[in-house]
Amino acid sequence: MKKNQIDMTEGSIAAKLIAFSVPLIISSILQLLFNAADIIVVGRFAGDNSLAAVGSTASLIHMLVNLFTGLATGTTVVAANYFGARDKDGLHDTVHTSMVVSVWSGIILTVVGIFGAKRILLMMGSPVEVLPLAQLYLKVYFAGITASMVYNFGSALLRAKGDTQRPLVILLIAGVINVVLNLVFVIPFHMDVAGVALATVLSQLFAAVVVVVILLRESDGFQLNLKDLKINRTIFSRIVRIGVPAGVQGILFSFSNVIIQSSVNSFGPVVIAGNSAGSNIEGFVWTSMNGLSQGVMTFAGQNLGAGKIERIRKLPLISQIMVIVEGLVLGNIVVHFSPVLLSLYTRNPEVIAEGVIRIRMVCTLYCLCGMMDCMANMIRGLGHSLLPMIVTIFGACGLRLLWIFTGFRFVEKFHSMNSLLATYPVSWFATWSTLVVCFVIIYKKEFKNKISGEA
Repeated sequence: MKKNQIDMTEGSIAAKLIAFSVPLIISSILQLLFNAADIIVVGRFAGDNSLAAVGSTASLIHMLVNLFTGLATGTTVVAANYFGARDKDGLHDTVHTSMVVSVWSGIILTVVGIFGAKRILLMMGSPVEVLPLAQLYLKVYFAGITASMVYNFGSALLRAKGDTQRPLVILLIAGVINVVLNLVFVIPFHMDVAGVALATVLSQLFAAVVVVVILLRESDGFQLNLKDLKINRTIFSRIVRIGVPAGVQGILFSFSNVIIQSSVNSFGPVVIAGNSAGSNIEGFVWTSMNGLSQGVMTFAGQNLGAGKIERIRKLPLISQIMVIVEGLVLGNIVVHFSPVLLSLYTRNPEVIAEGVIRIRMVCTLYCLCGMMDCMANMIRGLGHSLLPMIVTIFGACGLRLLWIFTGFRFVEKFHSMNSLLATYPVSWFATWSTLVVCFVIIYKKEFKNKISGEA
């Protein structure tokens, strides 16, 4: 096996998933730590309104960028297929198509983010005292979003061959840059939320440059040649077929979170700040489980390309056991230490109390979210991206919105944060159950002839 890659078509399934996922989990946690630095710095040195401004934009940012990160997911699946099939020409075309798409994605997001920030924030019902700061943060953030897109697509290509170690190093260095610039821009320069956003942009620019240099120096089908940068229509259509449903799923998932954020906004700045801090902490558990689900998707993609059907058959049970253990352990550790963790973000006891409510309601059974994501990515890795999108829309998003616009809104005793947050575990379980059935149907249908031949 070559250095900086993991061939998931051979060897222990659990061992390969762990080898792939651990660096990705660490890098994602580091990224969250550095993102948390944004929240902590503004919370400590700029005040609760700045904390609420930065925190309340998270769901909006996710909603706007999810379509294009979905395309990056399509890139991973397509490249993993070609890697498993040992098709260097297909890999070459995938790399160059993906990098062109990354630049266009960034340009589109910059235009939408800068010119649409205020209108979308108003639609979300952002409080008057938070709106100007949130708008400023979004404008600076989206001005540099192209660098983030280039890094996301580049690291997606590296993940397709199991390389999660070099993105870990990149994020570690970029994160340190982010933290240092946060402190410099906010404390001595008093740039408030604009300084935090600018620090993020500059650190993402560093990450983008490094990942491009890595691809330029690759010696196999993953090598980037600037002269070959163009869109291959066949590859692009495959990426779109897988990536767009994944992106739309992410958008609608985030849209439901935006609606929830709008409902949270109705409770005032203290609840917004506490919910934002709690959500940030909760993200550490989610990103750990997401690392495993990304591994599941790459595993399915590589083995589909290699025609290793038996390994795909074993994947659901092994991955579900792993994510259940991971989610229960990490989720309940966070629940236990939630007051201490929240005190890192703010000294306000009322904000801390609201954050504890969020964490207890969401993280206790957070393993359900990981189970759902693993099943969705397993199906997506097999080239079926539309089905998990539909299931997620009606399961996770639909159930949440249904409750918000019925019981939560019109029944006084249900108009509370506990009632609002309870929609998370309920929707996760409903979606996971449906996805399990979908996987069984797809597996039997897709591989019926192959299974019969092997028998």
